[in-house]
Amino acid sequence: MEGERRNGGPSRDGRPPLSKPVLARHSSFQVRSRESNVAPPEPEKSTTESCGNGYVPVVRSGACADIGSRHSMEDVYFCCDDFTKHYGVKNFDEEPSAFYGVFDGHGGKHAADFACSNLLKYILQDVDFPMDIEKVISSAFLQTDSAFAEACSDNCSMESGTTVLAALVVGRSLIVANAGDCRAVLCRRGKAIEMSRDHKPSCSSERLRIEALGGYVYDGYLNGQLSVARALGDWHMEGLKGPCGPLSAEPEVIVTRLTEEDEFLIMGCDGLWDVFRSQNAVDFARRNLQVHNNPAICCRELVDEALKRKSGDNLSVVVVCFNQKPPPVLTSPRPRVHRSISAEGLKELQGFLDSLSN
Repeated sequence: MEGERRNGGPSRDGRPPLSKPVLARHSSFQVRSRESNVAPPEPEKSTTESCGNGYVPVVRSGACADIGSRHSMEDVYFCCDDFTKHYGVKNFDEEPSAFYGVFDGHGGKHAADFACSNLLKYILQDVDFPMDIEKVISSAFLQTDSAFAEACSDNCSMESGTTVLAALVVGRSLIVANAGDCRAVLCRRGKAIEMSRDHKPSCSSERLRIEALGGYVYDGYLNGQLSVARALGDWHMEGLKGPCGPLSAEPEVIVTRLTEEDEFLIMGCDGLWDVFRSQNAVDFARRNLQVHNNPAICCRELVDEALKRKSGDNLSVVVVCFNQKPPPVLTSPRPRVHRSISAEGLKELQGFLDSLSN
């Protein structure tokens, strides 16, 4: 690692403080952004599925990215099933500690690469991790955004932006942080549970926030320039960033406690969700996981299906399974049939019985 920093953020004029070292990507992580790639399946871990009186998930993941119909690839993804092993974190040795990310760049891929390389490190460097994890993740997003602004001030060719969707599994807790229009969907016993909200400028709550900061939404675009309301980077775009700029790098964070009913998580860029509804994607992935139980192959199948459905964007998908076994086949109890007879039918039946007695 070239350097470390624990705290930081934009200065009063909205630009980052100087002298922030840029963190390097750890070579052992599965971080891929080639035009077409299927990640190899992770080796299965011999992890106990219960600790004390509580359920503990067994995590395994796969990922896939494809350039789609675009001329360049600006998506990056990140999968790490055990960051305690890679970083030597000692806080929770006996529990799952995983991190996943999808980074959808625009105007180039420098911002996506930078966020992919540094976000987890900012999280783990924070002295409040893992005690105040929601605050730590939000701070890490803002620190990454500020550090990238400084990198761009040193090299203007890096100017670009990226949406960021990150998920951590810490013990039984699933924490999802989102800034942009990527989406995370949890499959809970076959039902799709959305773990993030798409930050589109036309969304009513985002529009109110934008207008309160002096921005505006024109034809679905933030200040007529950007199709997302939250993103990292884009410091070069006039009127968007700064202490009161309408483009926010602060994520929305959703936390849930995993149970035995939680089967897998799908994380995807907007290119996937342009052609899949959340429940549709869960149904599709669930059927395929029941056949092969391989999250990497499942990601490739989701990407291939999105291409068949004519998605017009880059595609990146991460699937995280929370059990070694495939999703179970759900059988609903057969409804009890209540049969009744009409008054006319009853009269005809009575007449028939009377005729037999005569």
